[in-house]
Amino acid sequence: MTVSTQPTKTIGHAAHKAGTLSPDEQGVLWDMEEQFWTSGIDNARATTASNAVMVFPYPPGILQGDQIWIHLRERTGWRSVLLAERRVTRCRDIAILTYRVSAEKPDVPIYKALCASTYLHDDDRWLRVSHQQTAVT
Repeated sequence: MTVSTQPTKTIGHAAHKAGTLSPDEQGVLWDMEEQFWTSGIDNARATTASNAVMVFPYPPGILQGDQIWIHLRERTGWRSVLLAERRVTRCRDIAILTYRVSAEKPDVPIYKALCASTYLHDDDRWLRVSHQQTAVT
């Protein structure tokens, strides 16, 4: 039996090259994400790509395009949110925000979830192309 002792090469794909965002860019994205929760459907729609995909705890599950806005019509406008354990990953024109949310509004139990939102930097603005929530019980 022969064992190779040569080091394994790392493929030079762009996905292996971590990028960074300036503190200002991070601030813009985190503000957009918080407003996604608190500012209502019009703001959420204005900062989201028209073909975006969102994954919510079942039901409703996986939604795309206009399905998102039908679902969110009554589920936006949280009174307050706390975004904790924040992380940002960037690869070229894509930024991924991951965090733990605790959200509240009147007459609704506090909602806790692990979340991820993916943004695309296009034409000098950031647009959300996906959002995912995993409820924490």
